[in-house]
Amino acid sequence: MSTAPRQSGHRYIETINRYYDGCNTADYDLMMSTFDEDVVHYFVDHGAVKGAAALANYWVKIGPRTAAHWRLDHAMVEEPECVIEWSMRWTPKPTGVAEVLRGSEWYIFRDDKILEIRSYHNNRFLQDPKNRELWDFPYEARGYTKQSV
Repeated sequence: MSTAPRQSGHRYIETINRYYDGCNTADYDLMMSTFDEDVVHYFVDHGAVKGAAALANYWVKIGPRTAAHWRLDHAMVEEPECVIEWSMRWTPKPTGVAEVLRGSEWYIFRDDKILEIRSYHNNRFLQDPKNRELWDFPYEARGYTKQSV
């Protein structure tokens, strides 16, 4: 069964595309226009970034360091959430050779602005076992199943 990827057609998807445009061009104001003031971005390789200004500043600094360019590949919307698959062309410092990294993000929106981003990817340069889940994410408080080893 083959279905075409959804890359537009809903205001949340359009907001994420604008957010990525801001990330790709290090456009602080464009990113800020997509964020709720209380936005939180959770990552699998470092602590959460909290607040609209902090997140926009983060991408203004980080994106250009690796020549990162994000693209929304596919999205599914169930308001107030949107789940996407993305691809990022980038140049990792250890190799200096451009490559593509793929991942997925879960977004929560409030008043059509991004309130939360949970970003999952498996970057070969970040294979520390602690990177197998989101840092700082309140799994138990949100009702996620507690796993023990």
